[in-house]
Amino acid sequence: MLDQAESLRKLASGEGFFEEHRKARIITITSGKGGVGKSNIVVNLAINLVKKGKKVLIFDADIGMGNDDVLMGIYPKHNVLDLINGRLAIEDIIVEGPEGVKLLPGGSGLNNIEDLQQNQRELFLKKIEMLEGFDYIFIDTGAGISRSVLAFIACSDEVVLITTPEPTSLTDGYSLLKAVNHFKIKDKANIIVNKALDKKEGEKTFLKFKSAVNKFLALDVNFLGYVYEDRKLIISVRNQVPFIIGYPSCDASKCIEDITLKLIGNKKEEIGAGAQGLFKKLFSIFS
Repeated sequence: MLDQAESLRKLASGEGFFEEHRKARIITITSGKGGVGKSNIVVNLAINLVKKGKKVLIFDADIGMGNDDVLMGIYPKHNVLDLINGRLAIEDIIVEGPEGVKLLPGGSGLNNIEDLQQNQRELFLKKIEMLEGFDYIFIDTGAGISRSVLAFIACSDEVVLITTPEPTSLTDGYSLLKAVNHFKIKDKANIIVNKALDKKEGEKTFLKFKSAVNKFLALDVNFLGYVYEDRKLIISVRNQVPFIIGYPSCDASKCIEDITLKLIGNKKEEIGAGAQGLFKKLFSIFS
């Protein structure tokens, strides 16, 4: 289904794109199906990292269906399309959310990336250069297996898959990792189990998923943690106030805290590609 398999493999290994100094850790956060609460985890995890002194940018890369802004109660006037067309500077596109977390709205503008002319790409990359200084860049992709999702996974330093204990979520999550393994895009992935009723269900769900992956795929999976099914999440979404802010002591917030500490503890020794490196890779795939 993907004719750029070789370029994806090269990009995943970072050939020819890394700078001499350390850049942001680019983490693609994805899921096999919709409705697993992926964006809610992205937003709350990013905010919690900012509260710990980290500089975080969320790139809402769910084409046409992004809702990170809605979850944070902010309403961007522009998206990446305005940057691509050269009308605005990067600082005019990025909006600030709770606690100072930054959001780069993707939206339908991402549909235009593969149609850019060379001079447009050079101008775009020049503007993206201004995006340095972040510790983390989260790419919140659309759900399922698609060319764009696999491209974002290939372009990132790490991938986090969100699943739930539901059989359909596990099956679709496995299918996504099967595609990642088939095209040799990544050799490992982090797993977060969302909507767990308790710790036991969260851990049991991961072990079931890990067993299937170990049996059939040449890919390592690491348990990043679980997030409880919590009524406070429903209230937070309705109020457009992330639960890590509205209910910092609730069960779900405690889970996000554990995942945050584990993520910070998983320090990478490699040099990250940074924001400009990310889009250089995307342009290579969509050329």
